[in-house]
Amino acid sequence: MWVDESTCIGCRYCAHVATNTFVMEPDLGRSRAIRQDGDSTDCIQEAIDTCPVDCIHWVPFESLPSLQQQLIRQNLQARPQG
Repeated sequence: MWVDESTCIGCRYCAHVATNTFVMEPDLGRSRAIRQDGDSTDCIQEAIDTCPVDCIHWVPFESLPSLQQQLIRQNLQARPQG
């Protein structure tokens, strides 16, 4: 799965539901998938379903390097801490 960090609002719902799959990226305050198999498929789907901005997507594993490169090129800024 892939988290579109440019859309993520940092709500932390996914990281609370699927704790072995998602973490909050400390510098940008956005969610990141750290393991594709960290939790059961049902648990990961529940985490995806909790996302209020629909920024988590199932993608083929082979697509991850290309998506990562796109993310790097976006030069994201840190979300304000509230």
